[in-house]
Amino acid sequence: MSTAPASPPPSNTPTTAPPQRDPADVAPADSYHPADRVWVYRDGWRAGVIEAASPRAVTVTYRPGAHRGTGVDTFTAPYVSARSSDDPLDRRDRNVVGRRMTPAGLPVRGSAA
Repeated sequence: MSTAPASPPPSNTPTTAPPQRDPADVAPADSYHPADRVWVYRDGWRAGVIEAASPRAVTVTYRPGAHRGTGVDTFTAPYVSARSSDDPLDRRDRNVVGRRMTPAGLPVRGSAA
């Protein structure tokens, strides 16, 4: 079984670990919105998508490794950075099966399966 060589990270991947980030470069957690594309720091910077945000933290679906699986976790602002590059996470169906959802992630009235 052969494995393909690892591809280099996208060019806009952050290079500074959260403790070394300039606080002026860290956006407040509540500046993010559901479906925003972000980088999260978990054993390196990983592509993710915001699920929810509060003044203190964000909840993100992200790919914790090189495999196709995803994880969901909560991160404080220094561990999150805006992402402009595309990732397969951006194209996944974020709707519950059989339901249409509003941009805020709520089901549209009368759309239950």
